[in-house]
Amino acid sequence: MWKLVSVLLISLLSCNLLAQDVIENSAGLLIKNRADPWVYRAAADSYYFTASVPEFDRIELRHSSSIKGLAKAKAKVIWRKKDKGPMSANIWAPEIHQIDGSWYIYFAAGKAEEPFHIRTYVLKNSAADPLQGQWQELGPLNTGWDSFNLDATHFEHKGQHYLVWAQQDKKQSYNSALWIAKMRSATELELPATLLTEPTLDWEVLGHKVNEGPAVLIKNGKIWLAYSASATDHRYAMGLLTASVDADLLKTESWTKAPRPVFFTNDSLKRFGPGHNSFVLAEDGVTDLMLYHARDYKDIQGHPLQDGNRHTRVRPLYWTEQGELDFAQDKHD
Repeated sequence: MWKLVSVLLISLLSCNLLAQDVIENSAGLLIKNRADPWVYRAAADSYYFTASVPEFDRIELRHSSSIKGLAKAKAKVIWRKKDKGPMSANIWAPEIHQIDGSWYIYFAAGKAEEPFHIRTYVLKNSAADPLQGQWQELGPLNTGWDSFNLDATHFEHKGQHYLVWAQQDKKQSYNSALWIAKMRSATELELPATLLTEPTLDWEVLGHKVNEGPAVLIKNGKIWLAYSASATDHRYAMGLLTASVDADLLKTESWTKAPRPVFFTNDSLKRFGPGHNSFVLAEDGVTDLMLYHARDYKDIQGHPLQDGNRHTRVRPLYWTEQGELDFAQDKHD
């Protein structure tokens, strides 16, 4: 009993210290002008970071021994868009994952001739360090039908690899929903895919009908799947799906959807349009962190996607006494 209390106290202290450090660091600001942040923890002292750049023309990768160190780490351009055809416009939301000993980056891209002909593509690097070696283009990912799709994320559970991504339905009745499938390999899915969630709630259809940006955290007997919805301005917000770790993840009914957003604009904290997050463990191996993007102002000139001031922020996650995930909407980063 006392051992459990000690662990909880240490966890709380670590979280509080990290929260204070984040507060002192410009309200959790980690990296300016980087949207759709993704961080991969390769070891307790090894973090890789990638994100969308404002120009939407390349994929960068940086590395640090700490989360805070990513802010000053040198960004290496590991791939640039093509001049025309597939992968020549709107290079969005890259994610780096290590699967079966190799590194993979999933990213979305359009065509110079059709910028919003967005599809998911894959890069591979077999080097031990993804900042070394060569990145090989593996082409588009087959999701079962051809339509607007993006934001692919990978997770492993009980020895099985899964991919979750956002894609428009065949009837084009909304911009994107979330789908899940088992993976035969890093580039091949077991199809057909299972529908997880469609944008049907009032807060998910503001400006655009969108469910996108999935990120997975497994803890306390549950699989927590955060996602983002609505237009990419101040209305952008995060929702949450949950499933038991023992459930069949390919059954839609295994997942419970929160009726209201769990993280959204907070004017008083100058946090506008937060979303498209990733989860990661801090260096202490205990504290759960969330990296996400947000603007520090509401009014945008022109189209939101042309406003490059979505900055990467970091904040600790909180847990209730019942083991439920708490995004602490009203807490300062």
